[in-house]
Amino acid sequence: MFKLFVIAFFFAVNLNALTLQKPNVYQEQNISGWLMSEKLDGIRAYWDGKNLLTRKGKLLHPPKWFIERFPEFELDGELWTKRGDFENIQSIVLDEVPDAKWNEIKYMIFEVPHVKGDFSQRLQKAQDYSVKNDLKHVYIIEQKTCKTKKELTQFLNSVLAKGGEGVIIKDGSKEYFEGRSSFVLKVKLAQDMEGKVIGYKEGKGKLKGRMGSLQVELDNKTNFYIGSGFSDEDRKNPPPLDSIVTFKYYGFTKHGKPKFASFMRVRKD
Repeated sequence: MFKLFVIAFFFAVNLNALTLQKPNVYQEQNISGWLMSEKLDGIRAYWDGKNLLTRKGKLLHPPKWFIERFPEFELDGELWTKRGDFENIQSIVLDEVPDAKWNEIKYMIFEVPHVKGDFSQRLQKAQDYSVKNDLKHVYIIEQKTCKTKKELTQFLNSVLAKGGEGVIIKDGSKEYFEGRSSFVLKVKLAQDMEGKVIGYKEGKGKLKGRMGSLQVELDNKTNFYIGSGFSDEDRKNPPPLDSIVTFKYYGFTKHGKPKFASFMRVRKD
């Protein structure tokens, strides 16, 4: 019954959320004149004009007041509270029965899909609408012009010093486009990725009787083990099979496996 419901729901939801912009990784490209902003670690949320959806097209259930004056045009952004608060954000916005904790949530806009004009013009449309309709919980993520790679490095370091996770840098001259592109880049000291849990390896020594490492499979069917980043509670009650986990890593081995992979969290969106 559950599987049938999921299939029906998948086709019922607007699937545009699956083709939104996605950043590539910064690799010392020429980014002079591009716009940079902090990469917020929240739950990505796409407003299709009627519904608020996760990046995978799952319907969110915000309270009525949160979206009642939202525009008919699309918005793309992050549901966010503060740095280092992902688990709390996830528990609030993925609950099917919204509660008073939604008062903590801000909708941080970083794109206005399918609106004509360059990046700044698109953001201005959202800003004008938000001000006119007094949407106090809607914010436009601040964009800074980047003139040199040194400025990008300084900005990244300032974000990391505050507990942030990285920077997004974007060619602001382009009209809106979908999919992954070299005109939107994420800049981080460590990269992150997601994979599906397919197995476990028991720990040794002081970890005997608990999970020692987690076997994860990537979309390209590469599988490997993650052995670090877990709390004692994670090792006692590891992420279930088939769940999706986020991990950080530092490049790839010659066999295409993530280097120094470290567990971050279970994704539910």
